[in-house]
Amino acid sequence: MSEKLTTFDPAEDLGSEEAMAVFMAEAFETNDAAYIAHALEVLVRAKGMAQIAEQTGLTRGQLQG
Repeated sequence: MSEKLTTFDPAEDLGSEEAMAVFMAEAFETNDAAYIAHALEVLVRAKGMAQIAEQTGLTRGQLQG
């Protein structure tokens, strides 16, 4: 039997300001410019989803379908 794999988006798990701060702090600890840039992209997606959820009254899960 084969396993079904899904894509993981870390932005989906960054539901609080504290989680976002920890995520970015850990990215900066790597001193890897490419990884930090990727982490910033993830953070932008997470902030966007959180803002839309707040403005619409929907949860992040509802927004993701």
